[in-house]
Amino acid sequence: MRIIAFSTLDELTPYADQWDRLAAGAPFVSWSWLSHWWRHYGGDSCEHRAGSRLFVPCVFDNAGVLIGAAPWYIDSSGPCGRVVRWLGSGEVCSEYVGILCNQAVESQVVETIADYLCEGGRATTGAIVNWDLLELSAVDAQDSATNRFVLAMAQRGSAVHRRLGPNCWRVQLPPSWEEYTAAMSKSHRKQLRHFDRDLFDPGRATLHTVERLQDLSLATELLIDLHQRRQQSLGEAGCFASPRFAAFHRSVMPDLLRAGQLQLHWLQLDGRPIAVEYALAGNGIVYNYQGGVDPDRLDQSPGRAITAAMLRRAIQQGRRAVDFLRGDEPYKAHFRAEPRPTYNFRVVADRPSARLRNNLWLAGSNVKQWIKGGVCRQRSADAVENSRPRRWQLLTPESPGS
Repeated sequence: MRIIAFSTLDELTPYADQWDRLAAGAPFVSWSWLSHWWRHYGGDSCEHRAGSRLFVPCVFDNAGVLIGAAPWYIDSSGPCGRVVRWLGSGEVCSEYVGILCNQAVESQVVETIADYLCEGGRATTGAIVNWDLLELSAVDAQDSATNRFVLAMAQRGSAVHRRLGPNCWRVQLPPSWEEYTAAMSKSHRKQLRHFDRDLFDPGRATLHTVERLQDLSLATELLIDLHQRRQQSLGEAGCFASPRFAAFHRSVMPDLLRAGQLQLHWLQLDGRPIAVEYALAGNGIVYNYQGGVDPDRLDQSPGRAITAAMLRRAIQQGRRAVDFLRGDEPYKAHFRAEPRPTYNFRVVADRPSARLRNNLWLAGSNVKQWIKGGVCRQRSADAVENSRPRRWQLLTPESPGS
């Protein structure tokens, strides 16, 4: 095995197909998603984010085939020094990002990357890897490779802190719509029957899906319009108020559509669009990423209506799950989604300066938690108890659950 840390997209592009084979259909770690993100949020010229550079350690077998990769970049602009973060992070909120590898060689891949980081890169390439902190957020608790990697770093002397991150929410789909609705509560089944009886069966409401590139631009503008109008009605700016966020999605959507990973739907009621949903698909799962509704038609429950229509469509297509991604909004449990826990990790380089920076950061974080805890003392004991696991905890090779 050999490892190379790539620092430009031009160097990585020849391996795009091999990268996607490792991604195994997961859209948020696909080459299209992450390479477009870097062009908009990192940029090889660093004009968008001063002090950042691409940093993607890739592991190859003896035949030169890519068998593992860590989708990272280094940000040197903050007080924590040189911080390694996931590509796709920040306001884009990419989910299920982790170390990519061929499962058959998972142990060798994560050990190779850990050795590379802890030995400064000198063992294989002669290059010195300067980093102070790995900030790995929203790691799926079931991500074996990434969880094994942070344990390997702890075994090599790095201080590893872990706390619970935001839940993602996923609905495991049965073979038929009838089986799905049978598992709903009586009140929820009543609402679904209302949608069918009063909206879908009479033809008043219809779900439309973008299938051709020539239809994508109009649907994208509809998404932006309904999302922004709904958020502004709530006093929020809306995600697409960020020009970079909007530009990223406009650029990546055509590639996702060509790859069969884009599901952009809108719901029309009496000939007018009232809701839109932007989803990604891969490996039998539909990931509901972003949406919008007409704030003037809330009496028709447009958000729940389009979600019900999408769930029915996913079942008809033979999908195995619909994932509502991170956030504990009540509607997710309404549709029988179950939480999937994530972890946030802070892996500190085994150097005095890096440890000092991290200790100062943790002290500030603990003060904030203490102040927040004081505010929360008026809440119930159960609520306070449930908040405790989200504090940073030191992870050791002997830690339970590690």
